[in-house]
Amino acid sequence: MITNIILVMLLTFASTTTEPIIPQPTSAGIDGEWRLLHENIGISPMHMQLLHNDKVVMFDRTDAGPSNISLPFHRCRHDPFDYMLPKDCTAHSILYDIWDNTFRPLSLRTDTWCSSGAVLADGTLVQTGGYNDGDHNVRTLVPCDDGTCDWVESTGYLTEPRWFSTNQLLPDGRVIIVGGRLQFSYEFYPTGSISFYNSSSFLVDFLKNTSDGVRENNFYPFVHLLPDGNLFMFVNVRSVVIDYKQNKVVKHLPPIPGDDPRNYPNSGSSVLLPLDENTLVEPEVMVCGGAPRHAFLDIKRDHIFARAVPTCGRIKPMDENPSWEMESMPIARVMGDMVILPNGDVIIINGAESGTAGWNNARDPVTRPVIYHPNGPPNTRFSVMQPGSRPRLYNSGAILVTDGRVLVSGSNPNPFYNFSNVEYPTELSLEAFLPPYLARENDAIRPEIVSLDGEVMEYKKPLIVTFTVLKYLKLSRVTVRIIAPSFTTHSLGMNQRMVVLKEVGNVSFVNGSFMQTYYNIEVVGPSTAEIAPPGYYLFYVIHAGIPSPGMWVKLQ
Repeated sequence: MITNIILVMLLTFASTTTEPIIPQPTSAGIDGEWRLLHENIGISPMHMQLLHNDKVVMFDRTDAGPSNISLPFHRCRHDPFDYMLPKDCTAHSILYDIWDNTFRPLSLRTDTWCSSGAVLADGTLVQTGGYNDGDHNVRTLVPCDDGTCDWVESTGYLTEPRWFSTNQLLPDGRVIIVGGRLQFSYEFYPTGSISFYNSSSFLVDFLKNTSDGVRENNFYPFVHLLPDGNLFMFVNVRSVVIDYKQNKVVKHLPPIPGDDPRNYPNSGSSVLLPLDENTLVEPEVMVCGGAPRHAFLDIKRDHIFARAVPTCGRIKPMDENPSWEMESMPIARVMGDMVILPNGDVIIINGAESGTAGWNNARDPVTRPVIYHPNGPPNTRFSVMQPGSRPRLYNSGAILVTDGRVLVSGSNPNPFYNFSNVEYPTELSLEAFLPPYLARENDAIRPEIVSLDGEVMEYKKPLIVTFTVLKYLKLSRVTVRIIAPSFTTHSLGMNQRMVVLKEVGNVSFVNGSFMQTYYNIEVVGPSTAEIAPPGYYLFYVIHAGIPSPGMWVKLQ
């Protein structure tokens, strides 16, 4: 009995791990490298968010049956509305430490299946909606380092049920919650007294008019905050610019060529490409992958798995006459995750070469990531990386972490946790992909940040960055960038954002010795909250295309 009590206390107050932690060098190969971090983290995450204390919140859903990790102190969730387990003593969320490679269980009360999230300016993770008795709820998690923080749930906070909706952080620090299944509207968190914010939701005809009926290719709209304060919104094959304050569409953009839907269940992905304040800021949105319009019904009616869409499109929504620039990926892909890397490249990872999202709806897993170089010449922008060993299909995800690795987890293409007698079993492992910039060959030109002017960055205020690098290449440009980490689920990285900070002058030599040389570069904080909303960002120095390890800064 005493032994059991001690065991429970250890599981509660210390992080858990399923295997010994073996320190490994961080170098990768020239075409990247995969590392297995854990064979079993207890859950199959479909949602992930990196927090500013270098912990990653991961969670799945509560109605898929028992997970492989127990709640501490023999606690159980009692939910009479749960279709699977009214009493569930297992966890469906964990908090993972990227440096210690450990994790501990978190508790959820209601169903978070296919929900959304964003991080507020103070670092609090806000998670909205879900399924069944969780669809009107908001859950928050305040980062901590003492092992005590957990989810806090506000029941019935949302005006409408938000299942498959999208969150976008706004310049004033609030979150707009857009769409959801059969919800052609948006609302805000938190509600407030400003005239255009209240407890009501706001109907958007554009969302309703882009629905395909039973296929409903308007789940998880692609939403990006533009530098003029308006929102870019892409649904199905169409996109608009919307003034959310006035609830009106201010610009209709041309449909993406091909008539292939890109939103769930056809599940392409989208990013806002890096915003560079050293030039005239021209926001550009990229949409990649998806499935043919008939793909979902072909699977249901005839068990035919259509080939995924091989194209990407780029558009500048603030241009006077915007148009799509199309190019083909090396590998057709549905359910791919697009992650902005510290050097400004975009990795496309996970997914399948045929089928759609949904249970057992995909075949031909794509295990090779590709890296897209936005500033390269057309038709030369893709590089194919090393393949992984594990299929990452429906309900998988990928996020950037501080040192430049990409964490990859999840894949539950079955209705419940299923590890046998299925073509693609539920995946409980956690991996990291190391992009080529982490290759040992780049160690000599990899910068390292020595100091910043504090850990707070202010709008339009100068900031001096001191860095060191073993071999400084004088003809190579040094840039400073900040990245807002994404809330990732269902092939969509919500709130993902990179800003290249404006440089005040050239790199200057500070001092040095035989062992180490120091340099300064002076930059300016983002010009507006529309360029970069307030909050925590990862801060990187890039030298010769190679990023430093990241540091956290708070923009305010």
